Amino acid sequence: MKHLYLIGGTMGIGKTTAGKIMKNMLNHSVFLDGDWCWDMNPFQVTDETKKMVMKNICCLLQNFLSCSACEHVIFCWVLHEQDIIQEILDHLDCRDVSVHKISLICTPGKLRERLEKDVEQGIRSPGIFERSLARIPLYEKLDTLKICVSELTPQETAEKILQVCNIE
Repeated sequence: MKHLYLIGGTMGIGKTTAGKIMKNMLNHSVFLDGDWCWDMNPFQVTDETKKMVMKNICCLLQNFLSCSACEHVIFCWVLHEQDIIQEILDHLDCRDVSVHKISLICTPGKLRERLEKDVEQGIRSPGIFERSLARIPLYEKLDTLKICVSELTPQETAEKILQVCNIE
C-alpha cells in the first residue's frame, strides 16, 4: 500500500522542514513542496499561474504515485481551502493509496516567533506576518487531521504525523 501525505498549514508553521525529515525517516519516499511548482520571479498569483501550479502539482504527484520506487509521497503546501485539497485528489489515481490529510496548526504567538526568526534570517519578508496569521482560523474548517505544533520541534512534528497516520 502506498501512502500520500497532504500536509497543509499556514506559511512559516514548519511544513517543509517536517516533510523533509519525514522523507529521511521513511524508506522509498519522496518529498514535494507545492511552492517549488511555481517558484517564479516575479512571483505572480493570477488565474493562469494558479491553473499552472495545480497542473504541475498533480502531474508530479501522479508520477510519484505511479512509480514503483515510491511508497511514501509527502506533499506540503499551504492547503488552506477544502476545494484545493479536493481538486488535487480529484486529479490523482488514488486506488491502492492511503491518503493522509493533515493540517499543522499553532498559536498565533508561536507562529509569530517562527516567522520573526525567518525574517531576521532573510528567508521571509516582514509582510508575511499578517498574511500567515490571517490563515490560522481557516484550518479548523478543513476535513483534515489537526496537529498542534506550537510546542513541537520539526523532528517531533514529523514523528507525530507518522504516529497519527499509524505508520511505523
